[in-house]
Amino acid sequence: MAGAVAPKRQDTRKFFENLSGAGKSIAVLTSGGDAQGMNAAVRAVVRMGIYVGAKVYFIHEGYQGMVDGGDNIKEATWESVSSMLQVGGTVIGSARCKEFRSHEGRLKAAHNLVQRSITNLCVIGGDGSLTGANLFREEWSGLLDELVQQGLIDKEAACSNSELHIVGMVGSIDNDFCGTDMTIGTDSALHRIIEVVDAIMTTAQRYLALVSALACGADWVFIPEMPPEDGWEDSMCQKLSEVTTVSEGAGFKALLTEELVVRCLGFDTRVTILGHVQRGGTPSAFDRILASRMGVEAVLALLEASATTPACVVSLVGNQAVRLPLMECVQMTQEVQKAMDEKKFEEAVRLRGRSFENNLTTYRLLSYRNADSELPNSSFNVAVLNVGAPAAGMNAAVRSAVRVGITEGHKMFAVSDGFEGFYKGHIKEIKWGDVGGWTGQGGSLLGTKRTLPGKHLEKIAEQIKIHNINALLVIGGFEAYVGLLELSAARDKYNEFCVPMVMVPATVSNNIPGSDLSIGSDTALNAITDTCDRIKQSASGTKRRVFIIETMGGYCGYLATVGGLAAGADTVYIYEEPFDIRDLQANVEHLTQKMKTSIQRGIVLRNENSNENFTTDFIYQLYTEEGRGVFDCRKNILGHMQQGGAPSPFDRNFGTKIAAKAIQWITRTLKESYKGGRVFANSEDTACLLGMRRRALVFQPVSQLRDETDFVHRIPKEQWWLKLRPLMKILAKYKTSYDVSDSGQLEHVTRVRPKETNTSAAI
Repeated sequence: MAGAVAPKRQDTRKFFENLSGAGKSIAVLTSGGDAQGMNAAVRAVVRMGIYVGAKVYFIHEGYQGMVDGGDNIKEATWESVSSMLQVGGTVIGSARCKEFRSHEGRLKAAHNLVQRSITNLCVIGGDGSLTGANLFREEWSGLLDELVQQGLIDKEAACSNSELHIVGMVGSIDNDFCGTDMTIGTDSALHRIIEVVDAIMTTAQRYLALVSALACGADWVFIPEMPPEDGWEDSMCQKLSEVTTVSEGAGFKALLTEELVVRCLGFDTRVTILGHVQRGGTPSAFDRILASRMGVEAVLALLEASATTPACVVSLVGNQAVRLPLMECVQMTQEVQKAMDEKKFEEAVRLRGRSFENNLTTYRLLSYRNADSELPNSSFNVAVLNVGAPAAGMNAAVRSAVRVGITEGHKMFAVSDGFEGFYKGHIKEIKWGDVGGWTGQGGSLLGTKRTLPGKHLEKIAEQIKIHNINALLVIGGFEAYVGLLELSAARDKYNEFCVPMVMVPATVSNNIPGSDLSIGSDTALNAITDTCDRIKQSASGTKRRVFIIETMGGYCGYLATVGGLAAGADTVYIYEEPFDIRDLQANVEHLTQKMKTSIQRGIVLRNENSNENFTTDFIYQLYTEEGRGVFDCRKNILGHMQQGGAPSPFDRNFGTKIAAKAIQWITRTLKESYKGGRVFANSEDTACLLGMRRRALVFQPVSQLRDETDFVHRIPKEQWWLKLRPLMKILAKYKTSYDVSDSGQLEHVTRVRPKETNTSAAI
């Protein structure tokens, strides 16, 4: 079938079916401050653990529950984690526990675990919780010896429970744990902040202050890693016009800032301290997916652990789950705090990792505070345009491109209505102030159309000549990619196209070759997830009901698959994974069995172009007929609501950072290709797509991506997210094969990362 994923060599694949949990007991606990997404992690651990044949236990109220034992440690069932995905905080409870910090407390905890033969512990919490878990593991052997001496357990029990394995997941809204680009809960906290920042001034946590400043276009941000220089009061008041974001630990009182603004500017100001609002609400799609992936990875790590394996933490680097030694991460995190205490701010920024560093660098670029007369003058003209369907985050990308371009000394031009506006001459200079307030706007303020340039090359070349355009930044979807191919192919005929050209992917469908993620797809995922949550809520008083939901995406099943993972779907139908009437029948039977349990509700997602014959109406009618007497059906077609609305924090920041990087590439390439008083760039590496590949942002010649593309179905021939489909099926209780070839390698937090480290996942 055209567009199907190319088969991989069988000898390089490793399947988790070889890892059995039979005879093993796994306990999961949440500790420290609660964070949205913790429940998704708990759900994944429980269901993956049960799936592989292990017994899985909840430990309620964190370490306190482990010390107290009794009913605090209960065996979990498949049904007991149903309906947890959309719930904020932690359903199994979290508590600070002084007693566990004492040797006596840890002895009680060990006794409670041994009584249930629990020797595999999954801890979801911050660095303090994870450090406590590691100490517990180091003392385990001695604790068992004491329990034998006290006659609380026999030698046989001590022998059969001789090894304690620990795997951690970081649940913290602050994103202050070294070794992972994102911690569980951070993205959801950013959602809460941005909802407020879009309307009022705000205060926030360190990382959250920096990233929310990027996401809302704040004119000034206070964070402890970047203390203001002498004379900051005058500089801020000169620049300040809209929003100031203050970090909790910045050392400046919010009221001080308020008083300063009132005194110097006469503005009417209000201070809003968000506090625990940041912890509240339903988890974002990102946090649900992150937590689900990490939870499954944690179980795999426990199954593979041996006596010589150090306690590890499951982390996210770029778009990939990795395992890192827990104590290496903790030590690095503590080094950051030490550097902060010693006021070594540059060192603290470096230790925080490249994602934090990239955020700070981008913020500094976008908040250039010198007078216009002090800007460099490059004499280059750079045009920016949107192409394809609107995608949330496009405006953030345009704003970033314009302001970074001006900072680099270029004259920036805006092209309205894509390539159609280009050939019609809808081109005008765009200034710094023209893009103020664009970051939080949905859609495309420049205007965007699907028109390809191929039939209008002569007129576009003429407009490039008229406006002396020296470089192009195209922000858009599949038409933008095809358009760049057409422009670069026409270089032999038109010298005007011999300029640096770069494309940034922006489409809800996430179907662009050369990039794991596109601007706009995260906002669409949140729209799908929110709708599924509401649909599930609407069925809370109705038993035995199945919802059939159609998503967008063309032939690309990304939205349906990843949205299904975030929403807890039972089945997802996509084009890339062909299905027939037997599969449909098996899915109906699966739901029929589910209705016999306490979970009497089902959600089925169907990508709009998954099959031309098995339409949404057909599947709805089939399910209705086959489920008669067992369940009834409803259908929903989400349509263009997936494209609309304000962009998510992820899309705002991804758009902001990737566009800034694209402009910096344009600046370098312009300098390299400026010879003899003119710009001339006709090599294939001067017409690029900037995409996120696993752990890195990479510039790739569009001509080299041609072979990776199924042009008929407008999708890449290989798509990374297809590896998530087995995970989604496992969590929905289907038997399946799961390729874990990328798992199992314990890495080191101090390892040198690729130079172009991904910034997308580290919003």
